Amino acid sequence: MASSAATSRRPPSPPQAVPAGTSSAPQLPDDFTGTGVGRERRRGRGAQSNATGRYEPHAREGFDDGWQSLEDLPPFATTVGIDTARKVITRNDSPDIPFDRSINPYRGCEHGCIYCFARPTHAYMGLSPGLDFESKLFAKPDAHELLERELSAPNYSPRVIAIGTNTDPYQPIEKRYEVMRRILTVLERAGHPVGIVTKSALVVRDIDILARMAKRNLVKVAISVTTLDAKLARVMEPRAPTPTRRLDALRELGKAGIPIRVMTAPIVPAINDAEIERILEAAASVGVKGAGYVLLRLPLEVRDLFREWLAANFPDREKHVFTLIRQMRGGKDYDAKWGERMTGSGPYAEMIRMRFEAACARLGLNQQSTPLSTDHFRRPRGGGGEQLSLF
Repeated sequence: MASSAATSRRPPSPPQAVPAGTSSAPQLPDDFTGTGVGRERRRGRGAQSNATGRYEPHAREGFDDGWQSLEDLPPFATTVGIDTARKVITRNDSPDIPFDRSINPYRGCEHGCIYCFARPTHAYMGLSPGLDFESKLFAKPDAHELLERELSAPNYSPRVIAIGTNTDPYQPIEKRYEVMRRILTVLERAGHPVGIVTKSALVVRDIDILARMAKRNLVKVAISVTTLDAKLARVMEPRAPTPTRRLDALRELGKAGIPIRVMTAPIVPAINDAEIERILEAAASVGVKGAGYVLLRLPLEVRDLFREWLAANFPDREKHVFTLIRQMRGGKDYDAKWGERMTGSGPYAEMIRMRFEAACARLGLNQQSTPLSTDHFRRPRGGGGEQLSLF
């Protein structure tokens, strides 16, 4: 028996952060216990731990039972389950985002970005927002059928559907499942507008569909470039394409006539905020005409997961990073206040905004924007949404 599980009424505390000024990052041993997971078992993953989801009645943590065989535990392999959703379009009424509906082809994301604000949603599945979020994934293989049925409803009114605002539709498992490509096929056939956000170069695979949709002003694609430093990108986003590949993807999409945008997101103070101008310059050099940014967000479990990551990878900056975060969040680690959750507040947040806007003005970014069109929408037939006549 390699390990056992202990239960408790309260989730265990995360590993203590290493004080600022430590000269080298601490490494979790291969037989690390508690909610932390040894580095060999989580190789290629972003999170350091796998704490029980917040809705579970008991918290579990591993411990060595004395046989000294924790090294026999298997690594966190990616598994894909089937999400049996009855609807695929999610609605929202948030006043600070430019869309009221979205689609998420997958739950969880193998990219493993440590900062991902979607991590807490895995707790709804009874799973951990930590390593489970990156390894226990769920696909919606019938999403295109559900979408066609919803679009065919007599009372459906078209507006831009956002895809990629929660988990990435072009994460690695999309190569196998092609859920996103089938969704695009339905949207193209229905003449329905869509805005896509991704950090994956796999989006280039669908240039054929996207180019045809772009000719009718039905699509825009935004690609996130968090850093130009490949080593930092590997640590922050371990299974996402390199920054160079993302810039190449932007170039290819632009050449195909597809409206493109770069997202410098998230901006993490004292980690990647010095790169804002360089990222925008690199994007402009490949033909990008629009840009946006989002400040680091740390809702629920993301805060502790990010703190663990900082302690392991940037122990000398951990205290400083959180000091700057609190300066931009009204003294808190996170503030979900509408209108401020994306960009923060206070002098440091204002400096980031001014730097971003000055760089955009210098590079000619965000000079104009054309709204996507709903004029081409044609309600699908046979999608199950129409009422059949008895006579």
